[in-house]
Amino acid sequence: MSVVSIRNLQVSFPAPRGRALPPPAVAGLDLDIPAGACVAIVGESGSGKTLTARSLVGLLPRTATWSADRFEIAGRDVRGLGRRDWRRIRGRTVGFVLQDALVSLDPLRTLGAEVAETIITHRLARRGEAQDQVVALLGSVGIPDPAVRAGQYPHQLSGGLRQRGLIAAGLAGRPALLVADEPTTALDVTVQAQVLDLLAAEKAAGLTQLLISHDLAVVARIADHVLVMRHGTVVEEGPTAALLSSPAHPYTQELLRAVPSAASRGHRLGSRTGDRTPLERPEPDTSRTVVVAENLVKTYRDGRRSRVAVDGVSLSVAAGETVGIVGESGSGKTTVARIVLGLVTPDAGEVILAGHRWSGIGEAQRRRLRHEVQLIAQDPLGSFDPRYTVGQIIGESLDAARIQGAERRARVFEVLDQVRLGPQFLDRHPRSLSGGQRQRVSIARALAPRPQLLVADEPVSALDVSVQADILDLLGDLQAETGTAILFISHDLGVVNHLADRVLVMTGGRVVEEGRAVEVFSRPRHPYTQRLLAALPSVGEVAT
Repeated sequence: MSVVSIRNLQVSFPAPRGRALPPPAVAGLDLDIPAGACVAIVGESGSGKTLTARSLVGLLPRTATWSADRFEIAGRDVRGLGRRDWRRIRGRTVGFVLQDALVSLDPLRTLGAEVAETIITHRLARRGEAQDQVVALLGSVGIPDPAVRAGQYPHQLSGGLRQRGLIAAGLAGRPALLVADEPTTALDVTVQAQVLDLLAAEKAAGLTQLLISHDLAVVARIADHVLVMRHGTVVEEGPTAALLSSPAHPYTQELLRAVPSAASRGHRLGSRTGDRTPLERPEPDTSRTVVVAENLVKTYRDGRRSRVAVDGVSLSVAAGETVGIVGESGSGKTTVARIVLGLVTPDAGEVILAGHRWSGIGEAQRRRLRHEVQLIAQDPLGSFDPRYTVGQIIGESLDAARIQGAERRARVFEVLDQVRLGPQFLDRHPRSLSGGQRQRVSIARALAPRPQLLVADEPVSALDVSVQADILDLLGDLQAETGTAILFISHDLGVVNHLADRVLVMTGGRVVEEGRAVEVFSRPRHPYTQRLLAALPSVGEVAT
C-alpha cells in the first residue's frame, strides 16, 4: 500500500508582467511512497523538489496553479480540498519539517508552545498533559535540557537547536507521513547522526517519509528510493544503492562528483566532466597575517546562571589561507566568529585585524576598518532587510568602502555573475528567492567590498551540492586572485576537509585539537575529533 500516490503532477506560475509564460515548475511528476519507506528527492535549487514537498501539505504559493491525474495521501484524494480540510491534514496525517528554522518558528512563542500546537490542535493530549510530551519529543531529537529549552524563544537558541525543534514539531502529531525539507541542514555532524538515527528508527516503526535534501550522504543513509529532479522534471530514479553507485544520467553523475571530501582536496568540484580539474590556488602567504586572536574569553549570563561560551581561544589566519572551525552546536565556534567580526566584545583577550587593534575600540574607529572583514551568514533571510532588493542588499556592503556611482553598479553586476546569478535578480526581493539563491546573494554581498578577511558562518549549508561546489570553487578562485583570508565555520566536515588549510576543533568553548587539515582529518588525536569523524555520513553508506 502506498501512503502517497501521485500521477502527472503539474505546478505552474503566471507570467511576470510583460514576459513570456515560464515553463512549469514541476512537470509530469509521478511519485509513490510505500508505507514505511523513505523516498528522497534531490536536485538543484529551483528544480521543483521543495514545491513537490509543499504540495503534499497544501502549502503551495497562492500564485501557483496545480493539477494531477491522481493525488492521494493515505488513501484520500486531496485534489479538491479547501484550506480548512488541509488544516485537518497538516500535523496529524502529514508532518512537515521546514528548511529555514528561524523564519518558520514564531518569534513570539516559546519552542515548547510551537511543538505543543499540533498536539493540542488535534486533541492528542489535554493542554496540561501536552508539556510532558513536548519535553520527551525535544529530548528525542537531541536537544539538551529539554525542559529548559521548551521555555526559550527562537532567538535564544542556536541554529542547530532551532532546527531540532522543528523536527520535534513535525513528529508531534504522530503523522502517517513526514515530509522533511532539508531536515539536517543546520545540524552539526554528531547531532545530524542522532537525528538520522531517529528518522531511521521512526521508519522502522512504520513512519513513511519524503526527504528533500541536497546532501547525498544523508540520502544514502536513510532513503530506500531516490528521485533526481532538474528543471521541474525527474531525470533519473531508482533504488538508492543502485542509483548512487551506478548513476545513468549525466546530471546525477555531476551531483556525485560535486560532493566535497578528502579525495577532492586541491581539485575543482564544479567540473562538468568525469575528470577532476586541479584548483590552482597558491600556498598561503604566511609572512602576512590578516587576523590574530589571542586568548579570547566570553561569558554569557542569564539571571543567576552563567555560561562560558569561549574559553581561552587563540587563532590566526594568513593572507590566502582558509582556517576552518568545526564543532557541535553550542561549542563556541560562532561566538568566536562574532568576536572576530567585531560584533561581540570579548571579556578577555584581543583581536588584531590587518595590523590594527580591532577588539575593544570605538565604533568610529571600527567603521574605518569595517570593509576589511565581511560576513557570509548562516541565515541569509534573517540578515537581509526584507524591503531591499538584491541590488540594494549587495550595494549596501559597498557603503563602508565608499564605492558609489557607476563603479558601484559595475561591482554589483560582477559579484552577481561570480555567484552564478545574474542581472535579472537585481530587482528581486529576498522572499521571492529560494534558499540557495538567498545564500548566494549573501556571499555576493560579502565579496563586494573586496575584504581582506571573509568570516564564513555555514556559508554553503543551505545550498544543493552542485551550487555548493560552484561556491567552494569560487572561494578558491577568489583566494588565488586576491589573497583573501577566510575563517570558515561549518558543521560539514567534508566541506572543511576539502577547503581548509588548517582546522580548529572546538567543544565546550575550548579548542581541543588543531593543525593542518590533512593531518587532523586523517589522524585525529583527541577523542572528541574521533567521535565527530565517526559520525560523518558518506555516500557509500546506503540504507539497508
